[in-house]
Amino acid sequence: MLEAAATSFASIIVLGAGFGIAAYSYHKSYKHLVLKKMANAFEPGDPVLELAAAGRGLPSAAASATHWIERSEQSLVDDIVAGRHAGHYHLFIGEKGTGKSSMLLDAMRKVDGDGIAMLEAHADLELFRIRLGKALDYEFHEDYIGGYFSERGPRDTTALLDIERAFNKLEKVALQRRKRVGKPLVLIINQMHLIRDDEDGKDLIELLQQRAEAWAAASLVTVIFNSDDYWVYERLKQLATRLDVLTIVDLPKVEATVALKNYRRRYFNESTPSNVLEQVYDKVGGRLNFLNRVAKSQDMLKTCDEIIQSEKTWFLNQCWILGEPMDDDVMDQQKWAAAAVVLATALVDKGEEMDSTYDPHLGHRLPSFPLHEAQQIMTRSDFVRAFDRLNLFSITSDAHVRASSVPMHLAFQEIVSGPGFREHLQATIDRIAAIESLGRTRELVAKDLLLGGKYEISKGKGGIHVTLKENNEEK
Repeated sequence: MLEAAATSFASIIVLGAGFGIAAYSYHKSYKHLVLKKMANAFEPGDPVLELAAAGRGLPSAAASATHWIERSEQSLVDDIVAGRHAGHYHLFIGEKGTGKSSMLLDAMRKVDGDGIAMLEAHADLELFRIRLGKALDYEFHEDYIGGYFSERGPRDTTALLDIERAFNKLEKVALQRRKRVGKPLVLIINQMHLIRDDEDGKDLIELLQQRAEAWAAASLVTVIFNSDDYWVYERLKQLATRLDVLTIVDLPKVEATVALKNYRRRYFNESTPSNVLEQVYDKVGGRLNFLNRVAKSQDMLKTCDEIIQSEKTWFLNQCWILGEPMDDDVMDQQKWAAAAVVLATALVDKGEEMDSTYDPHLGHRLPSFPLHEAQQIMTRSDFVRAFDRLNLFSITSDAHVRASSVPMHLAFQEIVSGPGFREHLQATIDRIAAIESLGRTRELVAKDLLLGGKYEISKGKGGIHVTLKENNEEK
């Protein structure tokens, strides 16, 4: 019996020790594999580049040849993305279609994505977590077998905590890479404006900024935020100490017309007259997405008119005013719409007052108002950022409000110059004021007076006395 007990006891010890050693070895190897996979995500070659090249139907090496406009900011972006500009994190801000993402992709191609990871932001924190994990090749311990043997698994948590854990791993990878290469990693978060401007969104931006500040101070990771909207800059500015802001604007006239002419010569084998190029620029300005659409069309001037009409339709569909007959049920929406139309009218009027809104070399100089003046014109401070999100107006990095693009400003001019527009706007404003006045008015009805009675009010020793006389009878 003693021999059998000793044998059983020894077997249990051997099995337990073997299981413990195996579990410990798996745990250590899993953590090593996690770091190895994340480090591999920053090796040359990036899925983002492959997708961008596939969208153009070209191999990734030849995709950069299709980029037909070289912006003056490209050299600075190349240095930032290549890791040669350490010690800061960056915010690229500009209107939709100015070429921010294209410049980042071109800079990534020049180094073949070495040391770079890029992801698209999203309003939902869980989707943001998944996209971050895909960019960093990090599974958030979802494939960890040890989770089956614990009462509470590693993924039994929130999206923000998962993102924090991913950044902890990224920090270790960045330390190892800096010892080996001597350059920081680069993390690009595109479309930051898609994050919701609510408590969850603010918590996420605060987490991202805290990490960006710490990594910039240690030259571990250079974080690049890319946004179309001003509110992201407002949020980052509150805690920023190492933030660099790069504003991406429309192309000047000379660069835009030269690039358009070269494109037409290369792909359409035509020499476009200078007056046609100037007409195109006068209609759509230097916005890259508009120029790209016009350059590929057979009739460029017709396409320009279609773009202006599209912008005008977008504005009218979002915030047209209903005039004096509007029902009181739509007053809240009409306050919002009237504020937009009032601001658009003020921008058109200011353009007429300016000495010049067009420079022969630089091109359009769109009229604008400082943000606080725009809020004063609308008599509301809570609408202008929503207008920026809808691409009706644009808030620049120096806090000036203007039309979102040249076609949108031309659409403003068409709307304001329409017959009876100002009377229609004033009727809408008066109707809104009347409905608000009715909402603040209270009607008090004395039923006794309607039945033929009378009140006699007198002041006596005990105070004021009210006497009702009905049918010559005192009550």
